[in-house]
Amino acid sequence: MKKYTSIGALLIDFRHFANMSQAELAAKFDVDIRTIIRWEKNETLLKADKEEEMVDITFIPYQVIRNLNAPVAIPTYYDFDVRRYSLSNISKELPDPNWIIDLHAETNRMRKIKYDSDVEEIIRYSKLLPHVVKPISKEIILKATELLPELNQIIFDTSGFYSGHNVFLPLSKRLYNKIRNRAITENDITVNDLINYKKQKNPVFYSYNMSSDCNENFFYLSASILDFLKQINRPYVYASYTSRNDTYHINSLMGVTIVWEDKELQKKINSKAPPRLNESNNVVFNKFINRHLV
Repeated sequence: MKKYTSIGALLIDFRHFANMSQAELAAKFDVDIRTIIRWEKNETLLKADKEEEMVDITFIPYQVIRNLNAPVAIPTYYDFDVRRYSLSNISKELPDPNWIIDLHAETNRMRKIKYDSDVEEIIRYSKLLPHVVKPISKEIILKATELLPELNQIIFDTSGFYSGHNVFLPLSKRLYNKIRNRAITENDITVNDLINYKKQKNPVFYSYNMSSDCNENFFYLSASILDFLKQINRPYVYASYTSRNDTYHINSLMGVTIVWEDKELQKKINSKAPPRLNESNNVVFNKFINRHLV
């Protein structure tokens, strides 16, 4: 994460990240290019309505913009690649998952995915991930939520702006094995492939992706996953395919192992970490959970 102390520096880096000129950004905001220049030089701040526009245009978390767009800015660390912020150098890394075991995932800022606007935010985040060739469809996300509402959650900040999500696909072991054996990819999954996990002897809870814009929201989203898995009293498989190295670090601490990784694809998409298929099961998770409940 990079430390920002002004809205101007954030805007300049956003343009570089998005490969956008000052003129193109001005057109997005429907302002004169001179306004963009003044913002970037910190000669003027954004008005309140432009803060909301900036969220829509840049997909930067509202809290980051609010912290920096002030007469006395609040220094904030931010990473464009993973859409994540922190207020201090100490807390910018993801925490030890042991802390999450006893956390109750109760907050009025989190609910199941249900609106088109929810899905639009999720798909927009998915497009940031270098390994995602094409995001899964809205229909798949909504069907997955219908079948598995406990794990398909979206979270907002205190101002009502999108702050993260979990998207899990309930799959049969047979279909998952095709992904595991690299006979098919995520893009081959259809609505008809999603199953009622309650009727499966060994269901697969396939994490399509997880996003959180800060550690607090990561806590709530992760705790909701563990709370659900604690209640499953039969065999299951947990799997995820990701190119985020921080996510893999958390998974590895919980006993999740790498099934395969694609270093050739990593070079092709210029990813910081190789896309990896990670896997675990009820035995491993129960050992992790029970070890920290003693």
